Amino acid sequence: MTSQEELFELVDALLEGEPELPPPAERARLREAAGVSQARLAQALKSTTQTVKNWENGRSQPRPPRLQAYLRLLDGWAAKYPAPTPAPATSAPAPTHAPKTTPVRRTSTGPAAAAPEQSVAAALAAPPPSAPAAQPAPVDAPSSSPARASSRPPARKRVVPNIAAAPFQHGPLAVLDGDGSAYGVDGIVLDCPATTVVELVEWTLKESGLGAPRLNRNGKDSDPLIVLTAAAAVKLGLPERLEGTQERRALRLADDHTVVKQIARARWKLTQRGFGPWPRVYRKTEGGARQCVQLAILSWDALDTRSWPGVASMHPADIAHVLGVYAQRVMTPRGSTAVTGLELMTALRPPTRAVQDQESGNWVSGHNPGSLGTEPMDPAPPEGQPEHPAVFRSGWKGGFLNEEAYQWVRDPALLSDAECLLPYAVGLDLNTAFLAAAARLMVGLSAPDHFHAPVFSKKIPGSWLADLSHIDLDPRLPSPFTPDGTRPTGPAWYQTHTLAYAQELGHDVHPIEAYLRRETGAYLDPWHDRLKTAYLDTLADLGVTKDLTDAEYLAAMEHHQQTDPAMAAVLAAIKATVKGGIGKLFENPQGRNYRPGDPWPAMQRPTWRPDIRAAVISKARVNMHRKLNNMVKLTGLYPLAVLSDCVVYPSPGASPLDFLPYAESGKPLMGGFRLGPTPGLAKLEGVREMAWAVDLMEKGLNPARHIKGGDAVLDDGK
Repeated sequence: MTSQEELFELVDALLEGEPELPPPAERARLREAAGVSQARLAQALKSTTQTVKNWENGRSQPRPPRLQAYLRLLDGWAAKYPAPTPAPATSAPAPTHAPKTTPVRRTSTGPAAAAPEQSVAAALAAPPPSAPAAQPAPVDAPSSSPARASSRPPARKRVVPNIAAAPFQHGPLAVLDGDGSAYGVDGIVLDCPATTVVELVEWTLKESGLGAPRLNRNGKDSDPLIVLTAAAAVKLGLPERLEGTQERRALRLADDHTVVKQIARARWKLTQRGFGPWPRVYRKTEGGARQCVQLAILSWDALDTRSWPGVASMHPADIAHVLGVYAQRVMTPRGSTAVTGLELMTALRPPTRAVQDQESGNWVSGHNPGSLGTEPMDPAPPEGQPEHPAVFRSGWKGGFLNEEAYQWVRDPALLSDAECLLPYAVGLDLNTAFLAAAARLMVGLSAPDHFHAPVFSKKIPGSWLADLSHIDLDPRLPSPFTPDGTRPTGPAWYQTHTLAYAQELGHDVHPIEAYLRRETGAYLDPWHDRLKTAYLDTLADLGVTKDLTDAEYLAAMEHHQQTDPAMAAVLAAIKATVKGGIGKLFENPQGRNYRPGDPWPAMQRPTWRPDIRAAVISKARVNMHRKLNNMVKLTGLYPLAVLSDCVVYPSPGASPLDFLPYAESGKPLMGGFRLGPTPGLAKLEGVREMAWAVDLMEKGLNPARHIKGGDAVLDDGK
């Protein structure tokens, strides 16, 4: 029978347990009542602003010793600023109207507007009638922290445009519905009177106040984006659906369509891609003012469901919120995520800048160092393809680069009995592997020069002809020199990183010939930095932060897509921007009527650079093999299969924690695969029974393709 002393000890243990914090909204109220910003609080607690935001959003909880310090601070504030007594539920008086340059009326349309998720400042309850009005607490500027855009859209507010007040005062874009309501970022709603596409373009440029500032001082401001719902498209004279026998992305309005003729009569122009799902309407620059509007038609599949899952079916205000967060963190969409990824490179590394002519003293347009310039560049013969005009005319027969992502399955005969007896096959996926490979990547910026019997240098980007067939590696690992993981059979063309890795493994490299570039630079660095920040900030909005333990990280990743569908869509779009942008660097000719030797549109732009794409993929594949090799040294484990950035391992348990290498202190060992949200670190891709994986291997199928569930498709960047 339990004694009274034992019961008292159990009760005391409960009393001494982990202290209970007030609800997240109350934490935010107390901080704002004290006039302390999130950044200042983070500094006091030796934490980060994003972590404080997560505490106040309820996405994560502080842990000791910060927990006790945070609770002590909240208790002190609670004594100074007690929660106000709620006012009786009565009808609120009509708000005082503000000047026309500010919001004049709030709308209440649907459940989302009736009970929006309030900002921290708006969450403060009204003070009692006898109390003086509270002064607004200082808050962080929106531009200083992209993660502030992560909450759901605030209450919608209809505003009167005043384009003279400030440039781009209403954000980068709007979603136009059939009733003339143009939903923008931050909950604003503009009244758009346009009934034709021409009127819409002119209203956008003259009255809407839409657009975004340039990302580089030598670049151009982003053109405003107007997204059309199906109802808006029909109202403007467009078909609700774009039908035809062509491939969906090639569909366009016919030149004799009424809307196309209206645009031409009003002396506006369309780009070469015509009036499709992402048309651009523009006029030539007059007096330095750019006149261009980007349109996107939702019912024409402008927002591909693979890149923007579920967005096209959202309410227009929610679509504006999703696209607005993406525009703030990446850039205003310019087309598909692949097109936007490529455009982002140019926006961050503009091809020209203003330079002063020494003879006349006038400022003229000149080359911007570190950029790709304004003219397309012919590839070196092994970097192109047989259809390219320069390669076709030369009659090149010397072979081509084959730097592609891994598609490898281990020979089932090489499986040991111990491996086959393990119960699970666990898949790991590297976060944005191509983005990680782009970091500090030196690429060629000038035209290629041809060399015979050159001395290899890992510092020179280019293509090298070398024979690596003599290198004998463990067959339980894929060869790092070929995409299918098989051993090379003779001389072949390799990108610099592939040969450098052969040297790293201790083998001599003697190139036969090479095409090298004298001018080099880290062209992709700003692109990498911006997308990495966007990726990590969006994951943090979904509750996945860098301060989580590995177990907490796996738990957070299991449910992060259900935390906030809007932010999950932004995350998917960012990942698609990375892969699509790299893929666009080497776009093949398209169309049934294409003939080898004819030029095609993609190859006629400066950003058609197959050598840069090859460098990224080569480095990503080498990074993968280095981790595979280190895992053997650290754990003795060999992979079952690899598909691009996904690897499958046999495991004694259903979690990566059961086989990844850790030190006695519990810290992950460097060199192998490590869990975490940062690009290049890993997440769980899927878990299946080992027998399932072996069965696929014996059929010649790749378990990495299917371990997530469903029929996954390899995205190799093309």
